[in-house]
Amino acid sequence: MKDKSHILFNNLLYSCVDKKQRGNESFVPEHAFGYIISGETHQKTNEGIRVFKAGTVGLIRRNQLIKSEKIPGPEGEFKSINIFFDQAFLRRYSAEHKLGPAKPYTGDSVHLLPPDPFIKGYFDSLLPYFNHPEQSSNTIADLKTKEAVELLLRLNPTFYDFLFDFSEPYKIDLEAYMNQNYMFNVPAAQFAKLTGRSLASFKRDFEKVFHTSPGQWLQQKRLSEAYYLIREKGQKPSEVYLDVGFENLSHFSYTFKKAFGVVPSKV
Repeated sequence: MKDKSHILFNNLLYSCVDKKQRGNESFVPEHAFGYIISGETHQKTNEGIRVFKAGTVGLIRRNQLIKSEKIPGPEGEFKSINIFFDQAFLRRYSAEHKLGPAKPYTGDSVHLLPPDPFIKGYFDSLLPYFNHPEQSSNTIADLKTKEAVELLLRLNPTFYDFLFDFSEPYKIDLEAYMNQNYMFNVPAAQFAKLTGRSLASFKRDFEKVFHTSPGQWLQQKRLSEAYYLIREKGQKPSEVYLDVGFENLSHFSYTFKKAFGVVPSKV
């Protein structure tokens, strides 16, 4: 690879980093099919942290809240490849192949795939395109994405409903969901979508449940959790602010002092 970076080839992403790195986004908007070449990634959901090591192949369902951290291995690098299946592509694929409607998917949101020589060979076949992006094209990206779908359906036919259920999230318990996911730093519009509401409906329901606005509630909830982690668990502010949903340390310190009258480092 010419440099340590992220190379995006349409919906195909190659990552190569030589130091620990947190993911920029907490929201997974589309299905992701990934392979860890070296190093490991730690993924945090509201259910806890899962560690995926080199050689792991996984499939993550769209509309998930996940915090990820890439950690280089003994060889000094973290490398991975991800293929993203957006809804427009899957709808075209379904139409081209005259597929029948999928059933509503209710299974796991993350699948770890068993070792498979065809899937391993598939990911290996992508590396030359990342090494020589000038040889890439939209047509090749489309063909390789179709190949990925075929391999997944061959490996596990139940992935049909996983991939081709185009329904959107239905209306769920707002209070329970927000208390489980407040630490994910995503816009209110995405919280609205994930709870099965329009943005206006989300704000209206939020006021009824929490008697304040989403922005005010999220900030107070995150600050309270940060205070607890620093005071009771002995964690450092630099370790805490991202975990509870703040974007940068200086903003976290300012709002923390405003709320508690003391900077985080003095708690």
